[in-house]
Amino acid sequence: MARPGSGLLVPMNGVGYPPQNLARVVVWEWLNEHGRWRPYSAAVCHHIENVLKGDARGSVVLGQVDAQLSPYIIDLQSMHQFRQDTGTMRPVQRNFYEPSSAPGKGVVWEWENDNGSWTPYDMEICVTIQNAYEKQHPWLDLTSLGFCYLIDFNSMSQTNRQSQRKRRLRRRMDLAYPLIMGSIPKSQSWPVGASSGQPCSCQQCILVNSTRAASNAILASQRRKLYGGTAGNSGAAGGLGGVRQSNTFAGTSLWSPTSGSSGANHNNISVGGGQSKAEQVQSPLPSANFPCSPVMPSLSSSHGHHALTINGQNNLNRPGTQRISMGNTRGAIPPGVPALPVKNLTGSGPVHPALAGMTGILMCAAGLPVCLTRAPKPILHPPPINKSDMKPVPGINGMRRKTKKKHLKRGKNPEDVVRRYTEKIKVAPDEDCTICMERLAMSSGYEGILQHKGIKPESVGKLGKCGHMYHLLCLVAMYNNGNKDGSLQCPTCKTIYGEKTGTQPPGKMEYHVIPHSLPGYSECKTIRIVYDIPAGIQTNEHPNPGKKFSARGFPRHCYLPDNEKGRRVLKLLIMAWDRRLIFTIGTSSTTGESDTVVWNEIHHKTEFGSNLTGHGYPDPNYLDNVLTELSAQGVGEDNLKD
Repeated sequence: MARPGSGLLVPMNGVGYPPQNLARVVVWEWLNEHGRWRPYSAAVCHHIENVLKGDARGSVVLGQVDAQLSPYIIDLQSMHQFRQDTGTMRPVQRNFYEPSSAPGKGVVWEWENDNGSWTPYDMEICVTIQNAYEKQHPWLDLTSLGFCYLIDFNSMSQTNRQSQRKRRLRRRMDLAYPLIMGSIPKSQSWPVGASSGQPCSCQQCILVNSTRAASNAILASQRRKLYGGTAGNSGAAGGLGGVRQSNTFAGTSLWSPTSGSSGANHNNISVGGGQSKAEQVQSPLPSANFPCSPVMPSLSSSHGHHALTINGQNNLNRPGTQRISMGNTRGAIPPGVPALPVKNLTGSGPVHPALAGMTGILMCAAGLPVCLTRAPKPILHPPPINKSDMKPVPGINGMRRKTKKKHLKRGKNPEDVVRRYTEKIKVAPDEDCTICMERLAMSSGYEGILQHKGIKPESVGKLGKCGHMYHLLCLVAMYNNGNKDGSLQCPTCKTIYGEKTGTQPPGKMEYHVIPHSLPGYSECKTIRIVYDIPAGIQTNEHPNPGKKFSARGFPRHCYLPDNEKGRRVLKLLIMAWDRRLIFTIGTSSTTGESDTVVWNEIHHKTEFGSNLTGHGYPDPNYLDNVLTELSAQGVGEDNLKD
C-alpha cells in the first residue's frame, strides 16, 4: 500500500504537521542497526505527542509510559533516541498514515519468533498486510517491499520463499495511534505525566529539568552572539517562510537556522523528498532566530533569497518511503562555537558514549551545534560478481567440499583408545584426579558406575604428550561422553591425542577467489567461503537425538585475503570442515535459540567491506588468531602437506 503523497505543504512551525484540513495518524519510529524503521507502540507514540505539544524542543522520557524503555530518552530537537547506560544514539522519525490504515484502527500484525513470542511487523508492512486483509485477498506477496515472504491469510502463516520455512502470524487489536489535524495546541508544562501540574520527580526528568535554566541562558547568549546582526534587519520581523516537506522526518533537527537580509523578505527552504522542485507557501515566521541544528547544512544565496536544501534519499530502497539524509554536510558552524563529536554504534569516538550522548543532548537543548554521527551500515557483501569472475584458489584443488561423516580408525573399544595414549603409573602421586576430583591414590569416582574389563578403579595413567595423570576409568568415562571418534583431549591443557572430529551436520563448503580487495589487503584479491547447511534431524551424536534442528542465516559468506597466509588458513579450514569442526548444534549466544546450528569456536570474518560488528576487516591479528583457534581443535599447520 503506497504511503500518502510524497510531499506535503505545511507551515514552518518546527515539526512536520499536516495541513489544517487533513487528518493524519502519527507513528514514531526508530532506526535499528539493520537500517529498518521500527515503530514505537501506540501508547509510547501518544506519550511522545503529548510531550511534543508542551515543548517541541524538549526531551521525552520513554520510561514514564513503558518500564522496559526506562533507559531511553528521545531528544526532539535532534530527533534522536539516546540510551543512558550505553550512550547509543539512534535516529527517530515522525511518520504520517491515513486514519483508515492499520495504525489508525489500532490493528497490529505480528509474527512468531523462535522464542515463541510475537514480534510486530514494520509499520509500512503492517499497513500493507491490513490493506490486503480488508480486501479479502487470500495471500500477499511482500517481494515488492523488499522481503521474500508470502503471507497466507487462510492459514495465517508467513512463508520464506527461499527456505520455505513457515511461521505463524496473528492480527490483534491495540490502542489506536494518535490522530492529529493541523497544528497542535501548546500544553501547560513539560514533562507530561503529573496531573497536579507539578514536574515529574523521576531521575531522568530531574536530570533534564536541572539543565533547563542554564540551557535557556546559554541559548539566549548564543542567539545574541550568532544571530544578533540579522535580527535587527528591517525584513526579519516580517519575514515569510516556505517549506516543502517529506511525509517523514528522519534524524533531522526539528529546528532550522533562519537568516534575514535587507534585500529579502522571505526564505526559500527545501526539504527534499526525492524530488528536486522546491515549492513555497507563504506563512509567517517568528522574528527570533532558531538555534543551530545538530547537522548544519550549507547556506547559499540565490536571487536575493537564502536557500537551505537538504537532499532526500530512500535508505530502504522501498516504494513510498522517503528519508532525509543526515550525511550531506557539516559546514557552516559559526567560528568559536564548540562542536561535540558524539560516539556512534561503531564504537569509534574520542569520549565515552554515555558521556558524549548526554553532553550532546544538553548541548542541543542549549542551541549549540553537535556533530551527531549516524550509525553506518555494515558492508556484508562485495559488489555483484559474475560466475565467470570466480576463480579457483591457487594451490587448492577444487572449489567445493561436502560433509560426510569421517570414518576414522578407531580402537576396538574405549579401553583400547585410552591405553593407546596413556602410560600406566605404578605409584600414584598425592594429587587430585581433575575428572572425578578424588585423590589419585584412591579409587576412581566412577567405581560402581562403569565396569570395564582390564581396568581397575584404582589404575592411574599418564598422557603421553602433556604428562597429566588421571584415573584410567575416568578417561574411559570421558571418552564415552564425547564423540567416540578414536581421539582423546586432555581436560587440563586441551592437548589432543589422535584426530579430533566434531558433530557438524551435513552441508556444503564452497571457496573461490573474487576480484575485489578487503580493507587492509588492497594488494591482493579475496577468497570467499560459502557455507550452506540445511535444517534437519539430530542424530545420536547431537544434544537431542530425533529432534529437529534449525539452520539460521545460511548460506553464510566468509572472507580471507588471497595471499600466502590466507591460503594457508583456507587449507586448514577445509581440513576442519572435513573433520566436522566448523559448526555444531547447540544454543545460539546471539538469539538464545536452542537446537540450532552454531559456530564451533573457530571465528570467521563475515563482513566484507567494513568492521562494524567486529567480524570484518581491517583486522591485522585475525589470521594469527584463527590459526591459534584451529590449532586448539587439533588442526595445526603441522598437518599441512608440503
